[in-house]
Amino acid sequence: MPELKLDEYLVAVKIPESRLIILFFIMPSICIRPAQRSDAPAIHQFIVELAIYEKAAHEVESSVADIERSLFDQPMSSAALMCEVDGQIAGFAVYFANYSTWLGHHGIYLEDLYVSPVFRGLGAGRALLHEVAKIAVSQGCRRMEWSVLNWNTPAIRVYDAIGGVPQSEWTRYRLAGDALLAFAESGKTISV
Repeated sequence: MPELKLDEYLVAVKIPESRLIILFFIMPSICIRPAQRSDAPAIHQFIVELAIYEKAAHEVESSVADIERSLFDQPMSSAALMCEVDGQIAGFAVYFANYSTWLGHHGIYLEDLYVSPVFRGLGAGRALLHEVAKIAVSQGCRRMEWSVLNWNTPAIRVYDAIGGVPQSEWTRYRLAGDALLAFAESGKTISV
């Protein structure tokens, strides 16, 4: 039977002496593994790609050396996973422990999850989320949290599909850069 490879994962087969064409979706092999120091350049590249996607490329200050130091040197307060699709590095996730005083248990905060556009729609992002969830459960965590930009509807659809619940009653705050330094060095309390 003549085959026509439409893309890496979709093949069309025409049935001889018929107008019938059958499409086959070839499931990719997805592997999630702990990141290694040698993955630091790929992680950094994914961070830059994610920042571009989130329209915040100007905010990336980290270097490959920063990634190596912060993810792989002791003391380690965060960890990373790599996603491979058919042996090619396709994405990553970075997470760290947090704590809930109300639950009296640790949780996991998923800082970043990114899959290169060419590998989206194959289940790579869901596989990364699943692995982080398994790690959380194995460590006795009672919850897993993350943030998503309001306009990132593809990611929101995935999070909704796995049972994630938006926490709309909370407003996230950040103190960074000069504001963080000024407040830390001021020694003053602020009256409101």
